[in-house]
Amino acid sequence: MAYYPYETEKLVDFTIESNIKKFEEGIKTVRSYLGKTYPLLVDGKKIETDNLLKSFNPSNHSEVIGMIHQAGKFEVDLAIESALRNFETWKLTDYKMRADILFKSASIIRKRKFEFSSLLALEAGKPWAEADADTAEAIDFLEYYARSIYDVMEKDKHILSRKDIERNEYVYKPLGVCAVITPWNFPLAILAGMTTAAVVTGNTVLLKPAVTTQVIAYKFMEVLKEAGLPDGIVQFIPGDAIEVGEYIVTHPKVRFVSFTGSKAVGVRIYEKAAVVQPGQKWLKRVIAEMGGKDAMIIDEDCDLDFAASEVAKAAFSFAGQKCSAASRAIVHEKVYDSFIEKLVNITKTYKVGAAELKDTFVGPVNDDNAFNKITSYIEIGKKEGKLVFGGTNDKSKGYFIEPTIIKDLKKDSRIMQEEIFGPVLGITKFKTFDEALEIANSTEYGLTGSVISNNRENLEKARKHFEVGNLYLNRKCTGAIVGYQPFGGFNMSGTDSKAGGPDYLILHMQAKTISEMF
Repeated sequence: MAYYPYETEKLVDFTIESNIKKFEEGIKTVRSYLGKTYPLLVDGKKIETDNLLKSFNPSNHSEVIGMIHQAGKFEVDLAIESALRNFETWKLTDYKMRADILFKSASIIRKRKFEFSSLLALEAGKPWAEADADTAEAIDFLEYYARSIYDVMEKDKHILSRKDIERNEYVYKPLGVCAVITPWNFPLAILAGMTTAAVVTGNTVLLKPAVTTQVIAYKFMEVLKEAGLPDGIVQFIPGDAIEVGEYIVTHPKVRFVSFTGSKAVGVRIYEKAAVVQPGQKWLKRVIAEMGGKDAMIIDEDCDLDFAASEVAKAAFSFAGQKCSAASRAIVHEKVYDSFIEKLVNITKTYKVGAAELKDTFVGPVNDDNAFNKITSYIEIGKKEGKLVFGGTNDKSKGYFIEPTIIKDLKKDSRIMQEEIFGPVLGITKFKTFDEALEIANSTEYGLTGSVISNNRENLEKARKHFEVGNLYLNRKCTGAIVGYQPFGGFNMSGTDSKAGGPDYLILHMQAKTISEMF
């Protein structure tokens, strides 16, 4: 392969004045096109409908980011028709050409990095460092999957031929039309990864982005177009979860579904996709990542200053709106009070505010629904345990919730069992490490987890018995790196699809054995 080795995109250093100015210029660039209207993109054609949705800035919900035309069943049928037709040619294209489109897309985003990060700040409410990480991860997905398709298509499959009898081949073929349903919390990185994993493996895509971040999705469509992706390979069809989302999931001509989002929606998709519709001649494949209730175990012999810092960052960065965020801290009884004191002191330093402001660490939550859900859980937490920090909120201008810490919770309390998806951390104590693992494994989820300990025996025990898809030892439980920490969880966290890993592209393909007798 002639390309340079894979390297992760470097994160921006915001202590450098020139980078600060570039981000501020990015904000100005995005503000220059606020309020613009965006069409559907079906077979490369711009389509307008009678249904317009406004996207708002969660830091200032009176500010309109853009207005996006919404698809109905009529437009979806056109998109499916186009995707089916274009699949017949796209599946035959050289995988190296498909990879080049990803490489060029990465280059385009890299050149527009500060614009994309600024748009993430304004539409998704991501503070500067989080927005930059999202943009960098999008670039990483593109670079990694472009290389991965070479590995899939060129590696020796170890299928043996028999001398003077037959030659055997083992090849991967694309599946067909893919419904890609993406989340709002990583609206560039995860959207880019899910969409291009399907595209680079020879499939065509029906892209339904999350409702609150559709302008970001449209801007990514512009990147694909500029990179040379032919019309009709990715159909941009934003719309209602039922009218559009459920329709494409159950459509008999849609071959597979790639989804990232909540457990409730993921389970519904899994159920709906399992039903064989009239005219359907396959069992649909579902790739799903559905959230978590992630725990960090703090052992008695660790550096408590480090542990408190790692937990605070994992729990409250991006207002806890990550499926990998630390929502439970399980702390040894001997260091319980000291740890909480240090954690509170660190959390007090975190500035809550508009995501576009440089010094903001905790930005807004996603929308009114998220605000109401999270604040209702805080009230539950006050009854189940003891509020030691935070609990205040304000949605008069933006959807702001103060980082909230609740201690003395039982392991089976709602705060310790249910996914809140906000800046709320529940804390409980343990006596033995076996008890800590039992508490950690007591939820229906199994996405990420962390152990901070200097006890090698306990670390090794966690390797074997901490039931999560991504386990981190002596570091926080967020921040998986594409190509280094493939991401995906167990149980109700999804299908353990391991995005950004060596097996991910194969999920978008099917294997075929070809034997020729001599």
